[in-house]
Amino acid sequence: MHQYHGIADESLEILYGAFEALAEDRDDVDVDFNSGVLTFAHPNGIYAINKQPPIRQIWLSSPVSGPKHYQWDRDDWVSARDGSRMRDLLEEEIGIKVEFVGLDPMNS
Repeated sequence: MHQYHGIADESLEILYGAFEALAEDRDDVDVDFNSGVLTFAHPNGIYAINKQPPIRQIWLSSPVSGPKHYQWDRDDWVSARDGSRMRDLLEEEIGIKVEFVGLDPMNS
């Protein structure tokens, strides 16, 4: 469980940084990270991402593709339902590239 928290927390920080960078370049997006919930307002709508510790997942709510439940798999968060990757969804729907590099479960 300790490994999950480390990877999930670092992943949320990486996502927050990517969303913040986009928000600095554009006037039509906004990001907030409060009480463990990352929200991102985009012309597509509002995205919300948060941890689900009891089941070791991160949940992402997309106004485009709906709710997704992700589990950590070596180098990315992978959908528990269809095997899609979180980074692919974010690139396709928002246009940002996110890499979860350096997340080592042995150090988390």
